[in-house]
Amino acid sequence: MTSRTDRALGAVLGSAAGDALGAAYEFKPAVLPPTPIEWKAGGPWERGEWTDDTAMAIPLLDELAAGGDLRTDAALGRVVTRWLGWAHGAKDVGIQTRKVFGALERQLGRLAGLDAADDPGHVARLCRAAAAQVHDVTGRSGGNGSLMRTGPVALGYLGDRDAVAAAARAQSDLTHHDADAGDACVLWSLAIAHAVDTGEIDLVGQLGALPEARAEVWRERIAEAEGLQPHEIKNNGWVVAALQAAWSAIHHGDSLVDVLERAVRAGDDTDTVAAIAGSLAGAKYGASALPRVWVDELHGWPRERATDLETKVLLVGRRVSDL
Repeated sequence: MTSRTDRALGAVLGSAAGDALGAAYEFKPAVLPPTPIEWKAGGPWERGEWTDDTAMAIPLLDELAAGGDLRTDAALGRVVTRWLGWAHGAKDVGIQTRKVFGALERQLGRLAGLDAADDPGHVARLCRAAAAQVHDVTGRSGGNGSLMRTGPVALGYLGDRDAVAAAARAQSDLTHHDADAGDACVLWSLAIAHAVDTGEIDLVGQLGALPEARAEVWRERIAEAEGLQPHEIKNNGWVVAALQAAWSAIHHGDSLVDVLERAVRAGDDTDTVAAIAGSLAGAKYGASALPRVWVDELHGWPRERATDLETKVLLVGRRVSDL
């Protein structure tokens, strides 16, 4: 049995490793056996480099490490300010997130006197409003961009299911107004918390956190995913399909590496599906289940490495949960 600390580290490093593994295969067709999945560079990404999935998770982890509460607008506003700074030089920003940030920055430009450092809560409220505006204009906002970054959230609230659920939905609502996105983040974060605490994965057991009608919809979606392989689940840029593909990889996989490789084989949004799968599978198998070379070579914005992520997770543990 892995230690609770190793499993907490796994929720973050497993996600980052899946992200980096999938980066070289992003937006390409499914890769079926016996073709191997390789730890390699691809597109704009260096070997071992994480993408926007992990980059957007880091400010959430940093806020928790600093003692912030992701259920508050003040903490969320500081996260948004970090995201905006990152997005200006990022190699890739998700379509939905880019639209929300554009609407937010136009609003901030009209409020030239607003100092984000002095009123971060107002920044969070403006970001949520921008997300709602984009949803109203486009008619949808159910991309996978909030689920991909939710891995660290549960670590700040282990032992408090209500707090995990509230924080997960609050960070999702910043950029994704769609209820499916918030639901997915709640279910996944609760499952991560459960896995860190027990060493077991139980996604269906978290459905009680949703209203009954919503829970039944998700129960059917989870069951559907268990009968399919990740590559058989199409449109994985949609949060529901991304969760299903990640869950399929976990359901059929028998180790952390196997889960991540299965997730990458899905094709299309490979880094995100693998990042999502890695956060939950990592919370079961632990960071120690990752190949040493992967951990040694992990890196990305903001010029950090796996050791930096480990330090932050341990700091969260010392602050809130005695990992």
